[in-house]
Parts: sequence; structure tokens; C-alpha cells
Amino acid sequence: MEQPILITGGAGFIGTNAAQHFLEAGREVLLFDNLSRRGVRDNLGRLREHYADRIELVCGDIRDVGAVNEAVARAGAVLHLAAQVAVTTSMVTPLEDFEVNARGTLGILEAIRARRDRSGAAIPLLFTSTNKVYGGLDDIEMRAVNARYQPCDATLAHYGVGEARPLDFHSPYGCSKGAADQYVLDYARTFALPFAVLRMSCVYGPHQQGNEDQGWVAHFLLQALRGEAITLYGDGKQVRDVLWVEDLVDAFALALEHIDQIAGRAFNLGGGSQNAVSLLEVIDLIEEIDGARPRLAWGDWRPGDQKFYVSDTRAFQNALGWQPQVSAREGIARLYQWLSQHGATRKLEALAA
Repeated sequence: MEQPILITGGAGFIGTNAAQHFLEAGREVLLFDNLSRRGVRDNLGRLREHYADRIELVCGDIRDVGAVNEAVARAGAVLHLAAQVAVTTSMVTPLEDFEVNARGTLGILEAIRARRDRSGAAIPLLFTSTNKVYGGLDDIEMRAVNARYQPCDATLAHYGVGEARPLDFHSPYGCSKGAADQYVLDYARTFALPFAVLRMSCVYGPHQQGNEDQGWVAHFLLQALRGEAITLYGDGKQVRDVLWVEDLVDAFALALEHIDQIAGRAFNLGGGSQNAVSLLEVIDLIEEIDGARPRLAWGDWRPGDQKFYVSDTRAFQNALGWQPQVSAREGIARLYQWLSQHGATRKLEALAA
């Protein structure tokens, strides 16, 4: 019988969507999560309600070597999502950030290597890295065009940032995720293990509990639904490519299915240039969807905030034929509806006035 897919951070936003995808495809899923983040117990409850007989939770911390080894021993593949995810948090507690992101990932890799050495069979691993491994991109000449920044270089403006871009870790978070990224690639090379890295841009969708530090699209929508101000740091012209989570999960499934073709490689994965939006443009979209313009507040630029980051996804597309299906406009409207139906509340008295 096929062993389950182990999803670390499996009760989180991306983990929940990934678990649902693989469960619908007939796979059993083993979730590994310490249940410390807001909203994850609700996510777990929804998964158990629909898939109780084919899903199991290991409630553990990614830093617990024994728990990690036991979970890996039971897995047929690993999707490693567990992480400390906020740049701001990493700057307050950099040692904890390192222990979770870098040391925790190394523990997963060692568990898989030890299992291979015992049994002779290696299991595949996908690691979700970040565009922050490329740093602030401060050397790229930019210009402001209407409500967004874009590179002066026409090729970069058209396609986005490719994997040939030099690594340049910024912030403790960038360093810890970047170190983990490089460990995964080196274990694939040095120990001939079927591992690959996906350097992700801005993922959004159902089950996301967005805040100012992570999940900004959901955060903007939640603030609008609650009638509260959205704080824009900098001037709001920063551009990101946004990726609907179900498109990301399709990429996960393809990558695991064809891991032999992509092992040892890192890919930039996001919505691409066709789904690139500035913060101000998202505010405009929310106004269209909601019927009222969100209230705005302003703050100073934050460390490492890239004026422009768009993923050049051609390498992954060429390797496996993947491309995102859900546009930014459609996805933001879908997430607005999902959040409206799942606990996001607006000040009703303000609506009635």
C-alpha cells in the first residue's frame, strides 16, 4: 500500500490546501504541525470533518528530532512547509527563526538520508523556499509608471526574476530560509536524493489567516471586510506576482510526480508577469469587489521590502508544463467571497448608517 504524503506545517494555509488536494486524489496524508498558529485548529477540524479516515495528525515541533524521524519513517513523500514565516519576527527572535527554518529543515533532510541508508529507498522531498533569497534587488534600476514600479530593463520587466539571479540573503528570515534552500539542493547533489526547491512568491487563497507580516492579500481583504484601515508601507507602488493556492498545489503534485526530472533544481514559482499587481492596484480591485474604497494608513518602508518582485516561471513551465490558471482579479474576488463566508466580519452598524 502506498505510504502517506507527509506535510510539515500541514494544518497551515498552504498545508491545508495541499492536504485536501492529495486526499481528493486518493492519497492518505500525514500532517505534522505544532498547532501554534492562529486558525490552524479550524483548518484541522475542517479536514477531519471531511477526511477523518484518511488523515492523521502528528502534533509535534519541527525542531524535535525524534518526532521528525518517526514521521519520516512512515512517509512516501515529504512536502516541507513548516517554517517561521515573518521577516519582522525573525528580526526580533533570530535564533528561533534559525532553529525552525534552517535547523528544522536539516533535521528533515537527515531523517530522509538515514532512512535511505537503512532501507536503500529514498523518498522525494519538495521544499518551499522564498523569493527573499534574492534580497532587496536594490541594484535593479526602477521607474514608477502610474501606480506601480517596473524595471527599466525590458526583459526583466516582461518576464520577471529568473533563477540565474545571484542569491543575496537579506534579514534573518532570508538567511534562514536561504540556508535551508541551499542545504536541500546540496543534499540532492551530494547524497543523490530526490529533492527540489520551489522559491515562492505571494500565495493566497482559502484558509489563509493574513496579517501585516505574512499573507498580505488576505490581510487587505480582511481589513476591508472589518471596516478597518489597511496600512501601506512605503508608497504602495511595490509590485508582486500573486499565485492562487490551488495553482500552487497543482505545481506540488506535478513536481512530486516527476521528481526525477527536476531533482536538484530550484525553481521560481509565482503568478508570473500576467498576475503582477501593485499594492495600490489591489486596493483598487478591492474597491471594485466590495463597493467601497478601503481606508488607508501609511508607514515607512520596511527592511528588505522589494520595490519589484515578479517570478520568471518559465523554467518550471518548460520542465513540467505547468502554468497558473486563476488570474489575480478572479482569485482576489474568490478569496473575498470565501472570507466573507468564513468568519470575516464587518462593522454592521457602519453598513446600516
